[in-house]
Amino acid sequence: MSSSTIQQKQQRDSKNGLPPAFRFVQGVAQVTGGTILGITMLTSSVVAGGLVGLATSFRNLPDVRVLRGYIPTETTYVYDIKGKHLASLHGEANREVVKLEKISPNLKRAVIAMEDSHFYIHHGVNPNSVGRAFLANWEKGAVVEGGSTLTMQLVKNLFLSRERKFSRKIAEAVMAIRLEQIFTKDQILEMYLNQIYWGHNNYGIQTASESYFAKPASELTLAESAMLAGLIQSPEEYSPFVNYPLAKKRQAIVMERMRELGWITTQEKKEALAQPLRLGRVTSWQTSQLPYITEAVVAELNERFGRDAVLKGGMRVQTTVDYNFQRMAEKSIARAHSNLRRRGLYADQVALAAVDPRTHYVKALVGGIGYDKSQFNRAIQSRRQPGSAFKPFVYYTAFASGKYTPYSTVMDTPVSYRDGSGWYSPRNYGGGFSGAISIRSALVQSRNVPAVKLGRAVGLDKVIEVCRTLGIKSPMEPVTSLPLGAIGVTPLEMAGAYATFANTGWHSDPTIIVRVTDSVGNVLLDNTPKPRLVLDPWATASLNAVLQGVIQGGTGTAAQIGRPAAGKTGTTSSERDVWFVGYVPQLATAVWIGNDNYRPLGGGATGGGFAAPIWRDFMSQALKGEPVRYFEPASKYPSP
Repeated sequence: MSSSTIQQKQQRDSKNGLPPAFRFVQGVAQVTGGTILGITMLTSSVVAGGLVGLATSFRNLPDVRVLRGYIPTETTYVYDIKGKHLASLHGEANREVVKLEKISPNLKRAVIAMEDSHFYIHHGVNPNSVGRAFLANWEKGAVVEGGSTLTMQLVKNLFLSRERKFSRKIAEAVMAIRLEQIFTKDQILEMYLNQIYWGHNNYGIQTASESYFAKPASELTLAESAMLAGLIQSPEEYSPFVNYPLAKKRQAIVMERMRELGWITTQEKKEALAQPLRLGRVTSWQTSQLPYITEAVVAELNERFGRDAVLKGGMRVQTTVDYNFQRMAEKSIARAHSNLRRRGLYADQVALAAVDPRTHYVKALVGGIGYDKSQFNRAIQSRRQPGSAFKPFVYYTAFASGKYTPYSTVMDTPVSYRDGSGWYSPRNYGGGFSGAISIRSALVQSRNVPAVKLGRAVGLDKVIEVCRTLGIKSPMEPVTSLPLGAIGVTPLEMAGAYATFANTGWHSDPTIIVRVTDSVGNVLLDNTPKPRLVLDPWATASLNAVLQGVIQGGTGTAAQIGRPAAGKTGTTSSERDVWFVGYVPQLATAVWIGNDNYRPLGGGATGGGFAAPIWRDFMSQALKGEPVRYFEPASKYPSP
């Protein structure tokens, strides 16, 4: 071999982090046809020839060529809108796949030294190791020593059972030889380091590195690499989380082996053993930092991709939620619940959903007073009657029909409707009737009878159609009491629908996910907003003007926040549910208060008295730093 050939080979291999002595042996064996290569190939051929003969009995072995398209199961990661890690989603295997060049040379050397120091020389089977193991096993009459190469270990992990039988060892050898005929050594090493188990539910070196030392595999030191390499034979037993002194002993064994091979010096070993190690923490099976958000994300991902793809597909999910904003919302709701108790309201839960009208991105979801107390996410899973908070859908339908304006007159007088086998006679909250009243006054004062009459006049099917356009998917029937909210909806459905009012009729499908990619950056889902005008602008602007009156001088005065805002209170019969849903041009928020067992909240409980103050407190915090914006006037648009 010429000196220039050896030098070129060493320069190439140095990129893979192989030690000088190791690179030299590999170079001689692979570049020349000298004595070492001849002996190795001759011995391997003898062993391989016998194994190929035996292989006729293993015709049903898996075809290793399938690994050309093999993608390991990989953990899915969820982030907030600014990139902060929120949660890891996985099944049994918590794994993040990493390229070989992104793995520390220290780790590669340590693993090869301990598991297969001739890895870059043999052809899948190490004759010396196999011979030594064969004699030991023959003497004991059982498989007591493995003699497995890295390639054989990979085959075992991917294809074969873990039974200690001679037949399995032969199958390992046959398949390892086949594997080495198809893949390069570097490809096999990369698969191996990403596949094997490192303890505590960590599969693959990247998650192991993050768990044990809170750093990526590319940054592992010699001391850390030696400790990790020592885990492979029995990860839980040798884990530094379980038995640190034993882990240190294993670390010393690994480094001594590296020193014997000439891959590190005695001084390097001494310094590495003395290096203090900063352990991380077990990262598998950790709870989400924002569980209400993660739960909603998983629901959307499962619907789009299926549960198996979510847990094993290695997705990178960017959510629409800012971590600090969501935390602020959760603290606001917990504080509000305490205040409700002090005010004598017997409510065991409060939920909140906030949506940006400009994008329909979900900005906050609070499913209850504390995830640690109850994992049920009421913001997206609980359908409760919205009461009068449903009325804006009826009034918008009336305005969009072209037959009504905010100043049209409706009669607030007694009326009865045939309803199945009986009669339905709507009543106003607090009793009494107002006679002839403008539509604007009827909505601002939240009169029930005018809403029912108007719903019948414009058509309840039309009202339901509007709700569907606004993204409300909960079941609805065109019953006479529909205008008074005699259906169940979620807080997110209400916030998303009102967000379209806030954006003067422009609508996107509400989502909690901005973008999903696979582990190498290929885009799987892009939720860039695609707003469409789904409502009549004049009718929407007219409704916005009326709903501003609700806060300025109607049932929602407790929601005043010192800037233009619109909204509607909601209180159901027997005070089982109270709501306030309101918005400014930059944010729409729904607040619900109630009991999971539908127990009444108590006499005098109203949306204006209890939900509106919570909405005000949350919005005041949420809009800090946001400029004051005004709703577009109806005069800007032609009426239908």
